[in-house]
Amino acid sequence: MQVPSNKPAATSAAAVAAAAAASCTLALLAALVVAAPAQAQEEQSARVTALGVQPGALTGTLAKARKSGSVAIGYRSASVPFSYLSPRGEPIGYSIDICRAIVERMSQEVDRELTIQWVPVTSATRLAAIIDGKADLECGSTTANAEREKTVAFSPTIFVSGTKLLVRKGSGIRGYRDLGGKTVVVTAGTTNDKALRDVAKRFNVPLEIVVAKDHDESYAMLESGKVDAFATDDVLLYGLVATHNARDQLEVVGDFLSYDPYGIVYRRGDAAMTRLVGAAVQDFAASRELEYTYNKWFTKQLPSGQRLNLPMSAQLTEMLRVMGSDIARE
Repeated sequence: MQVPSNKPAATSAAAVAAAAAASCTLALLAALVVAAPAQAQEEQSARVTALGVQPGALTGTLAKARKSGSVAIGYRSASVPFSYLSPRGEPIGYSIDICRAIVERMSQEVDRELTIQWVPVTSATRLAAIIDGKADLECGSTTANAEREKTVAFSPTIFVSGTKLLVRKGSGIRGYRDLGGKTVVVTAGTTNDKALRDVAKRFNVPLEIVVAKDHDESYAMLESGKVDAFATDDVLLYGLVATHNARDQLEVVGDFLSYDPYGIVYRRGDAAMTRLVGAAVQDFAASRELEYTYNKWFTKQLPSGQRLNLPMSAQLTEMLRVMGSDIARE
């Protein structure tokens, strides 16, 4: 009698096992296909939510930057050494370097490399450029005060200055009390105009104030003898004297007529940008990079070959120390 073969049964069992294995493999691959995007999304979420902003929920300036791939920076042409044009016509300066650090932080936040679109502004147009959306950041020598904060927002303080007078040597003017019967130029859109008018009214100094469109025009009016003094922030006066090699002809005189803390300007009411800009400047201060940047522009040789030789003030040093301490405690 022929013995029945077990081969068909064995073959059938092997086929079933193979099919089961294939099914498991397909299921595993399907799971991986589904999980990969989810994992990538989780990783992106963790990366982009450093400031608590979900990747798909960017708003305001960050949403604008993510969509356009760029950040519009308002710069000044003659605010030495904060924001001015190099011999090659490129915006450079202390404030420009700080804004570049902010843009780098924005790139990380929106998970996209952002380019810079340069927007020229003056002291009279800088705030309007931010409000109207022509610029996302204004990087110059802009004083933060309560009146301006009604329409724009400011970064933590990056510099402390104050109004002083630039005069011709031998003019006899040593301070605001010597301005009686004199003509003083101020630049349009600056806080120095109000500071000078307030001092003149408070101390009854009969002077005439004229307004120029920008710092270069104000300087030219003093240099040509059309006015007796030029009133603006002391550091800007030192910068103008240095870049024009005018130390033998002009000098900065008098007491401070105002207190002017500078900040980077951005749009008001943008909570995500407030957190980002604040964190960027504080990290810059805590890492000592802000101190290095200060020395680069205020104590070392400028691209023009001149030196301002202005060590960091005690006020700014203390502000940066406090910012750095706050970061260390977090």
